[in-house]
Amino acid sequence: MNSFFSTAYDQKSFSLFSPAHLAGLGFLLLLLAGMYAMRHTLLQKEWNLGFRLLLAGTGVLFEAAYHIWLLWNGTWNAAYTLPLELCSMSLFLCIILLITKNRRIFEIVYFIGIAGAGLALLTPELNYSFPHLRYFHFFLTHSVIMMTCFFFVWTEGYGVTFKSVFKTMGFLNIAAVCIFFVNRALGGNYMFLSQKPVNPTPIDFLGPYPWYLLSLEAVAFCLFVLLVLPFYTEKMKDSKAERSM
Repeated sequence: MNSFFSTAYDQKSFSLFSPAHLAGLGFLLLLLAGMYAMRHTLLQKEWNLGFRLLLAGTGVLFEAAYHIWLLWNGTWNAAYTLPLELCSMSLFLCIILLITKNRRIFEIVYFIGIAGAGLALLTPELNYSFPHLRYFHFFLTHSVIMMTCFFFVWTEGYGVTFKSVFKTMGFLNIAAVCIFFVNRALGGNYMFLSQKPVNPTPIDFLGPYPWYLLSLEAVAFCLFVLLVLPFYTEKMKDSKAERSM
């Protein structure tokens, strides 16, 4: 078992749906259930601001702690530790969203946050297990992303449209082009644009390189459409209710 600050690299220390994995998922589900139960309380000004700062602070704290740990043990490397993965970008966008409540940022982070962090949580790319810092960093930062997205839906009443799907696809493609050149310059694999992940992931079913990148585009679009449908279903229910009055 990894200690909290261990530098020993062990690719087999974390396995899918192990007790450590299920505990991380279970913890997130409890947090989401608690947040949903408190959604009306979190509308109150003092609760609202405090909760947003708590989420943002947790994200900043653990992201900073992770990079400090990498620097401390000499393993920080621009080729693979810059915050250029989809979930890293989502985390920073979530922190900005929590502070500013910017609806344009929400339109993007809702899709890439829930889809990206959701898939990452189900198939973690982890080489350290409980109780290592990296384990806590992974599950807590991804939990911040998921909780931020649902907080702005359940408490703030934010929503998205089909137009938001195309905005998000545009953002992803522009980001991918920029990161492709960063990968070429640094020898990295940010957003898995250079090769597939080492650990088993759903990407394994999407074909060989580089064709899986096109498959990812299609999968992302389909996931985003599914994520926008609940908002239109709710609008249809409201319209029927109004007509029946």
